[in-house]
Amino acid sequence: MSINFGVDQNGYVEDQLIEYLARRAEGGAGMILAGGGNIHPDGMELPDLPRLWEDGCISGLTRLVQRIKPFDTRLGMQLMHGGRQCYLPQKVAPSAIPAPAVVKGEVRALTREEITEVVNCFGDAARRCRQAGLDFIELHAAHGYLINQFMAKNSNIREDEYGGSFENHTRFLFEIMENVKEKAGADFPVGVRINGSDYIRDGWTLEDTLRLAPMLEKAGAAYLHVSAGVYGSTELTIPSMYVRQGCFVHLAKAVKETVSIPVVAVGRIKDPKMADDILSNGSADIVAMGRPLLADPDLPEKARNGEFSRIRPCLGCCLGCIHTVLQREPGSCVVNPQVGREYQAGKTAPSENRIKVLVAGAGPAGLACARSFALQGHDVTVCEKTDTPGGLLSLASKAPGRSELNDILTFFLNELQRLSVPIRLKTPVSAHLLEEIEPDRVIIATGSLPDMPIIKGLFQTRMNLVTCVDLFEEQEPVKGKKAIVLGGGMTALLSADYLAEKGCGVVVLNRKNRFAEEMSSNDRYYLRERLKQNGVVLHKNVKIRKFSGSGVTFGVDGTNHTIDNYDAVVISEKMSAIRDAAEPAKNSNARFDFIGDARSPRHLMYCISEAEEAACSI
Repeated sequence: MSINFGVDQNGYVEDQLIEYLARRAEGGAGMILAGGGNIHPDGMELPDLPRLWEDGCISGLTRLVQRIKPFDTRLGMQLMHGGRQCYLPQKVAPSAIPAPAVVKGEVRALTREEITEVVNCFGDAARRCRQAGLDFIELHAAHGYLINQFMAKNSNIREDEYGGSFENHTRFLFEIMENVKEKAGADFPVGVRINGSDYIRDGWTLEDTLRLAPMLEKAGAAYLHVSAGVYGSTELTIPSMYVRQGCFVHLAKAVKETVSIPVVAVGRIKDPKMADDILSNGSADIVAMGRPLLADPDLPEKARNGEFSRIRPCLGCCLGCIHTVLQREPGSCVVNPQVGREYQAGKTAPSENRIKVLVAGAGPAGLACARSFALQGHDVTVCEKTDTPGGLLSLASKAPGRSELNDILTFFLNELQRLSVPIRLKTPVSAHLLEEIEPDRVIIATGSLPDMPIIKGLFQTRMNLVTCVDLFEEQEPVKGKKAIVLGGGMTALLSADYLAEKGCGVVVLNRKNRFAEEMSSNDRYYLRERLKQNGVVLHKNVKIRKFSGSGVTFGVDGTNHTIDNYDAVVISEKMSAIRDAAEPAKNSNARFDFIGDARSPRHLMYCISEAEEAACSI
């Protein structure tokens, strides 16, 4: 994966990337790709990926190889040129056609001389990788990057020997393979990542792939890594939790039937049992996992030992990984705050200074914090004033397509059981509880609740008035078949989706100018598509004039609208922190800290990160 960190000012590999990859090797990965190696200055997809166009890169790569060597792991580098999908002011491509989505800017068609230069750069980069001691390289000919752009009709309208026929569209790829073999050696393994389908109009198709695969085998490809999607495709390259697990495996299976070299399957494969099934039923020879190994670098070893309940799960939220990287920030992970910090920290070790810790709140922040304290050997108790753990995340998992949110809660609960951490339900923080436990630290992780806005007519309406929390708790289910959702954040859209799934006609009134900014763009894409298919009407930049008995008058862009004959209003705007658990602290000697939504309502990434940092602050 292109993680966008761990290189110095020259783009040479340094300790942050080395230790990040070493941690995955230590966890049992059999084969690792250091993703996104830039082979040319004009092809830099992201600013902080390894640069391979100068011999100066070899020293850092050699240190990486030496660090990985003690583990039973094969190490490779993915060579790529971003083409029109680069974050550069001026981009090059086969033809002067901009990318259909994500990146903007001028695109210039490559000359024949420049094509030859790029081909040579791929070969030179491969030679440097072999010189550094890497075991193999992979050519990135998928995902709408430069090689894929030459292959697809929607990005290549050239009329020379690189356009027109199938042979001409694939010529660039075969010239690169020939150059790589010449410079790195015929015996140096070269894998190729290809799209089974671009999932876009006039893009590369599965039929094209099945024609190409035997040709790549004949040209000396060591394996084929079958993925899918480009910027702007209907099926995203990095799919979110709305997409079924193993979504691209059928493409790998189709390719495997045409070649005898190994075929790699990828695409939302997070369950090691599913991975085993893919291999045993003959769909592929190798399974690739990206995000699941961000979430838990020890996944392979835990699976090997049968410790499935101890695997920290990827949620498919796309927030810390692809969303952050596309913002040109260092990659990370919502459920694993240690991604990118491996070079700074060792493994969690028992603390010599054992303390008593009371964690108030059994939502994700509280559970994560309790686990981290317990791993350090502290005496931890969790109290929760409701009768079930999970907090608002448990409610959010009831929305259509978001059940995998429960996976991280299940992981934390399993961990606390393994670590013998008691969870006291129906137990709010009280003076009596503090006197009983006598904690040295109290962590307030009590979450947040929706604010009720003050809007003319809202509290006089005859419509059923509920909050998003009421909706998912089903304490006050919406009565009737038409609902207004007030809000535009993630929870508001999830509420709209939840109601639409039940057959309600839904209108969303968002007083802000953007929808669900706290979601990753990939995750939000699938949610917006669901809302569109279910006929949910979205309005933004709304100015509410007045609620009536069964409707509302509102302004959009200076024009007033009135909707009537609605049955319910769902409030899902601002959230407010719940801090009442701190009141009994006034007479306690314990140190109190707020984390998660109790500190400030935000998304899950901050909650879990703060939870682990609180436990490390002793």
